[in-house]
Amino acid sequence: MPLPVTLRPLLALNLISSAAVALAQPAPAASAPAPARAASAPAPARAASAPAAAPQRIEITGGRDSDTDERRRATASKIVIGREQIDKFGDATLGEVLRRLPGVTTPGAPGRGGPPRMRGLGGGFTQLLIDGQRIPPGFSLESLTPEQVERIEILRAPTAETGARAIAGTINIITREGFKRRLNDLRLGLGVENGQVSRGVFWTHNDSIDNFIYNLSGSLFNPHRRTGGSSSSEVTDLATGALLEKRSSQSSTDENRLGANLSGRLQWRLGVEGSGDSLTLMPMVFHTEAKTDARFTQQQPVVRPTTLDLYDFGDSHGESRFTNARLGAQYRQRLGAVRLELQGNAGRGIGRSDSLRHEYDNGGATPRRVLEDHTRSREDNLTLNLKASGVSGGGEAGGEHSLVGGGEIDAARRTETRINLQDGRPLLTDFGDNLQASTLRLAAFVQDEWNPSPSWGFHAGLRWEGITTRGDTGQDGAESRPTNRTSVWTPLLHAVWKPDPKKRDQIRVSLTRSYRSPSTGNLIARPSINRDYDPALGPNPRTSPDSAGNPGLKPELATGIDIAAERYLDGGGVLSANLFRRNISNLIRSQIAQEQVSWSPFDRWVRRAQNIGQATTSGLELEAKFRLDQAVEGALPVELRANASFYTSRVKSVPGPDNRLDQQAKATANLGADYRLRSLPLTLGGNLNWVPATTTRLEAEQTVTTSTKRVWDGFALWTFSPTVGLRLLANNLVPRDFSTTTVTDVQVASGDTERTTGRSTGPSYVNWQLRLELKL
Repeated sequence: MPLPVTLRPLLALNLISSAAVALAQPAPAASAPAPARAASAPAPARAASAPAAAPQRIEITGGRDSDTDERRRATASKIVIGREQIDKFGDATLGEVLRRLPGVTTPGAPGRGGPPRMRGLGGGFTQLLIDGQRIPPGFSLESLTPEQVERIEILRAPTAETGARAIAGTINIITREGFKRRLNDLRLGLGVENGQVSRGVFWTHNDSIDNFIYNLSGSLFNPHRRTGGSSSSEVTDLATGALLEKRSSQSSTDENRLGANLSGRLQWRLGVEGSGDSLTLMPMVFHTEAKTDARFTQQQPVVRPTTLDLYDFGDSHGESRFTNARLGAQYRQRLGAVRLELQGNAGRGIGRSDSLRHEYDNGGATPRRVLEDHTRSREDNLTLNLKASGVSGGGEAGGEHSLVGGGEIDAARRTETRINLQDGRPLLTDFGDNLQASTLRLAAFVQDEWNPSPSWGFHAGLRWEGITTRGDTGQDGAESRPTNRTSVWTPLLHAVWKPDPKKRDQIRVSLTRSYRSPSTGNLIARPSINRDYDPALGPNPRTSPDSAGNPGLKPELATGIDIAAERYLDGGGVLSANLFRRNISNLIRSQIAQEQVSWSPFDRWVRRAQNIGQATTSGLELEAKFRLDQAVEGALPVELRANASFYTSRVKSVPGPDNRLDQQAKATANLGADYRLRSLPLTLGGNLNWVPATTTRLEAEQTVTTSTKRVWDGFALWTFSPTVGLRLLANNLVPRDFSTTTVTDVQVASGDTERTTGRSTGPSYVNWQLRLELKL
């Protein structure tokens, strides 16, 4: 793949900086590092000093390691993003922070957030955690504000402790921790996008009373959005190029949301000072309401006798509410040389949505069709984890072992009620309105981190997971609740080699097995009917399928290897390159097939998720983070950040070219810098995020192409005093339209091949935010 012009400065910066730093200064000396500690191993109290574990030298340290030191000392590859970088741009949502991180992309139009993806893979390939626990079903990371987050950990390979449902990797969001220093921050925000005003208030408070430490974070937000879009569909004879059908539509949507969230961490320190014994409660409540109004028009300038007679214009109104409550608890107790940790989370998400759609003919005052959809859902989840950790060995011979073992129980159950009406009459009468799906996961794991010498570190783990899923066909009968039981063994091995322990260069290798289980929503078979083609009146074309779940889905399995080279610089800088590969079996992908269905007397084209076979994906990930004066003597201390990732994949059951994994981009890159002026209390910064256009062949006859995304962000922070600051943030400074093009070839009864080209396009907008930051 030729290197795009946009990426050439980025790659040059990475290579030149590596050479410049290596030649301009010797690799900085460092003491022999302490053996890496398991994630659940006892950590020193924030206010206490603790000797480093390395026998060659004793260091006195206070508080947690810096983000770079924590990354360097971890045996399993981990990128740590701390408070300073999270706060850098003053983003309103966590999604805006995530899309600038190495190897992370978000779907949708430029400047819009969405579920984060590692290595371009979404739909469950990326494991998302909050405080080490999987996010509750239905919960969106967009509902978290940066003020609620202490740090973000990116794990490119799974570990036995964090879980193996991470084929692409893991993003672990650590919420604000309690510490004894008093903190009371208030931020007042105002945003403008496409003429619509949004408001937000964000608050963080931390304090302590004797051995009780608490942290509270909350926010109120009221975003308004006005968006437009257009779509077109053309059917041509592939042999002659003759235009057979043409249709186009335009839409305008206004959305008004109101939301609030509150989270806390309440910690009681137990036992003697420095023992680490504690009880922690972590409540979280999130609520949002949204109203959406849309207007749309449609034209059919070219038709044929078989062309469906559609509406000319219409409108829709939708209302939705979602509430998620979660309570987490953690108890830590030292028993001699062993640390026990019991952690549990219970959560419930309740959602409702109602929509009303009217379709009209030109000149008509009475709707030709009225569609109503009403959905009520409830999803409950419960997790219990028990871990035991300890340290054995040590001294000059044999090295030190950090051992962790434990078990987990994770249960989720989704109950859903759907009512679909057309002109007041129920649709899908053969299916029940009340649907259920559930999963039960049991897991046990053991892992050992071993440092036999200052040059070598190993991290070995073994994890077993048993998964039971129950779907719902939506129909009565003995097979209405099909059950699948599977189990997965995942051996995991990580190693780090330091050629010279006195320097900061190191090589990492990881051999892993991971998996992806189907979501509960994919297990519910009740169909969703394509609105343009009434099932009572006739069939639908392949390009406009109905959709339904598949209760018989099995988990995907993947084996993988990661190889990384890293150099750590003075002042917290890092240069790294990482190669990876994953071999995937039982790949889940949506397939379109013609079926005899119960909801129509005609055969219908239906899209369902299926296990379709094997796939592979591999890539190269580059990262550079340093100050300019580290590479160029006498230069200004500008903080530079650059990362670029290149991906390729192949689905074996789909012929090439472009038989990539669904939604995986070819590449992604970020180039950012920030600098605090010496003469003024002003800090300036900017970032360019780039994702190239990508074509994916979903089937032999169908391809999907997404357009290039370039997102320019910038900020300016004026610090009036240590307690007052004013920040101006601009997201998507150079807005670009974003489009998706789908091309489908279908052989018709005459033997000719017809090509349907569908294209949807939407504009993007500059988002301006002004924020007053107060430390009370």
